[in-house]
Amino acid sequence: MKELAVDGVPVTVTCRVLRLARQPYYRWLDRPVTDAGLEEAYRANALFDAHREDPEFGYRFLADEARDAGAVMTDRTAWRICRDNRWWSVFGKGRGRTKKAGPPVHDDLVGPDFTAHGPNRLWLADITEHATAWIPAVVATPTGSGVHDGSRSSRRIEA
Repeated sequence: MKELAVDGVPVTVTCRVLRLARQPYYRWLDRPVTDAGLEEAYRANALFDAHREDPEFGYRFLADEARDAGAVMTDRTAWRICRDNRWWSVFGKGRGRTKKAGPPVHDDLVGPDFTAHGPNRLWLADITEHATAWIPAVVATPTGSGVHDGSRSSRRIEA
């Protein structure tokens, strides 16, 4: 934004377009990197150097290596930095890896032929659900059997 101000664009207009408040911008302009941010960057750099040398180490060993290099931090801080940067041990658990579905475990025994060779021989693909006390029962009915062919408007099936 300094470049825009040099070119003659007011800071207030730039902040309004970028939807930033002016006060944090001027605070950042006064001190662009905070002391805490700089310290965390040094810690992350020490952890990364240790991780690059020994990728099989977990965060506790990486924290020990970083402490030996001069970056003072707790194990919890080392864990948070490693987690945020996704620096895992090569021997750790797989994260976010999902297996693809394999081939079907059985053959399709239904068969796609639904032609009627005579009366009362065609089963519809329409499945009717009937409410029961505990478990909903699903019943498929043959056509022309008179049990439930759509001519009745009752919700109860009579045998």
